[in-house]
Amino acid sequence: MQSITDQGHIFLAFEAVYSQQMIQDKEALVLRIKQLKKEKDVVILSHYYMPAELQFELTDGGFVDFVGDSLGLSVQASKTEATNILFCGVKFMAETALLVNEGKQVYMPDPSAGCSLASSISAEDIRGLKKQYPGVPVMGYINTYAETKTELDICCTSRNAVAVAASLEGDKIIFVPDVYMGENLQKVIKKELGKDLILWNGSCEVHEQFRNFLPQMAADEGAELLFHWEVPEDITGIMETGRKGIVGSTGDILKYVQQSDAKRFYLASECDLSVALMKENADKEFVTPCVKCPYMKQNTLEKLLDALEAIGTPNESAYRVALDKNVIDAAKKPVLRMLECSN
Repeated sequence: MQSITDQGHIFLAFEAVYSQQMIQDKEALVLRIKQLKKEKDVVILSHYYMPAELQFELTDGGFVDFVGDSLGLSVQASKTEATNILFCGVKFMAETALLVNEGKQVYMPDPSAGCSLASSISAEDIRGLKKQYPGVPVMGYINTYAETKTELDICCTSRNAVAVAASLEGDKIIFVPDVYMGENLQKVIKKELGKDLILWNGSCEVHEQFRNFLPQMAADEGAELLFHWEVPEDITGIMETGRKGIVGSTGDILKYVQQSDAKRFYLASECDLSVALMKENADKEFVTPCVKCPYMKQNTLEKLLDALEAIGTPNESAYRVALDKNVIDAAKKPVLRMLECSN
């Protein structure tokens, strides 16, 4: 990895090198984690935005069972026989895992890890929107807390949002909470479905920072652009100048890079997505301002081990994700409706 200084900003150029050195350096911790996950019947899930040391899967010599996006990980866990789930992510992700894994216990290395986007809207806010726009269906991004989901008509992910929108009646949809994702989706949904989105002014504090680096993106003409749906529209608009790249979900970005003949890419998403990109594309280079989510980075190898140690002891409640049964029953409905729509 090499640093690039450009107009006072530090960029990171990730060369196509994927090393297990960090795992080797913490071999004792890794061995203990492997032992405990087996003893305590635990499946370990890790989001793409986790620190690199929490993205090494079993096949890489690590201890993680699945690396992926939030909903995909929850669904993967439901297909295993493990009775306990340890989710390396943020709170709304672990809550979703609890919703779709009935009868299983869900734990987090740091249960205080929140999300600026999920915190930008509440169930009360949605009730207010319903009064303001009676009869208009509410489609909520999966990046919301369980209590907020209790008021949604249906959930969506960045990958299936257009398909979910197509399943709803009427020519208007309330989309919450990400205003930038909504603005980007509106272009596609209006063109393909003829529907308008009513947006809420929420945002991810990580993705909105990329507007600070627009001049560098525009100047790096040799790189193809990788934009998440959550990046502001005034940045993704650069694609309309003829630049090659993609605006889409994390899965869309990974697929695009694999299929592209380009050798250099500019990544406008959470920095540690570079780990998966480098792993799957060893012959390609990725450049990013390396904006990191502080909440995701609350998860560490040491905290993960502490959580494993606690499972089955009086201290496990400090790591367990708990929701009221009424919240679970209500929040599960829009998630299951989305899954039915996506199948």
